Amino acid sequence: MALTDPTGAATQPSRRRALTRRRARSVAGTVLSLALTLLGLLLVTFVIGRVMPIDPVLKVVGDRATQAQYDAAYIAMGLDQPLIVQFLSYVGDVLRGDFGRSISTGQPVAQDIARVFPATFELAALGTFIGVAIGVPLGVIAAARRGGIIDQIARVVALVGYSMPIFWLGLMGLLVFYGMLGWVGGPGRQGILYDGMVPNVTGMILVDSLLARDWAAFRDAFSHIILPASLLGYYSLAYISRMTRSFMLEQLSAEYITTARVKGLSERAVIWGHAFRNIAIPLVTVIALSFGSLLEGSVLTEIIFSWPGLGSYITRGLLSGDMNAVLGGTVVVGVCFVLLNLFSDILYRFLDPRST
Repeated sequence: MALTDPTGAATQPSRRRALTRRRARSVAGTVLSLALTLLGLLLVTFVIGRVMPIDPVLKVVGDRATQAQYDAAYIAMGLDQPLIVQFLSYVGDVLRGDFGRSISTGQPVAQDIARVFPATFELAALGTFIGVAIGVPLGVIAAARRGGIIDQIARVVALVGYSMPIFWLGLMGLLVFYGMLGWVGGPGRQGILYDGMVPNVTGMILVDSLLARDWAAFRDAFSHIILPASLLGYYSLAYISRMTRSFMLEQLSAEYITTARVKGLSERAVIWGHAFRNIAIPLVTVIALSFGSLLEGSVLTEIIFSWPGLGSYITRGLLSGDMNAVLGGTVVVGVCFVLLNLFSDILYRFLDPRST
């Protein structure tokens, strides 16, 4: 039996086999890239831990330890082994979820991160939602009305978002909206009255208070998170609106848009039904990267608002010389970035059939 039809086209089974091979190669390439990226991340954090001017042994035994005690701890921590052996041991520990023990809290770093990470995730997620909800429509309208008043506003918003120091905006926000107007809650995740009142299920106060149907606790938690989340959302908005505008301008200048207008389609259908549909795919990557940047870039915001998240945890570890906490938090942030990139890549291939 011939493998092709009379027109020379491949048979259906051979097409399926070819598609399966392409997808298998794509998955293998993605897995290999992910493994190499994670290995590179661990190598960087390992080198940072070795070049930092902090003696990890002294942090464990203290300044008053004898030389014998120091040497014993040095050997027990494996620092007498060759660097390659230390690195392999470090990789094995991280893969098991063992980041060592925090000097500051006396608890395993993995346990500390599991406790503080939900606060950062909740803050970054709400900030990203605000940035997407405002930034995407703003960017689309700015591109559709290029040179108009909305376009000028979008440019100013993006410029201020990139230029204004976040610590200054945070302090001014607390002064105006908390100190003067009293519209929002103060620093921290909850008021003293509601602290510890909601059962800890997910570690995210808004979600836990909804699950418990404690509306008073939800309102209190929302009043505390809305200002720092809006601050992060503003920076996310500046980036997302600028990229959305850029993507839309490229699409609106394409020939198929002119064809759609000639056919008599409404401007709304042309912009949202055609142009925006084609920028949705690259916009997914922009939103994912924006969310990742808020996860790792919320350090100053968490410090200003006394937010007990991962950024504050890493900062306290750095100031106290707790390198296990610093490196553990850095690895977690790096892994989040890698997973977000992987998620956006998978979603990109799902939304765009041309990538298969």
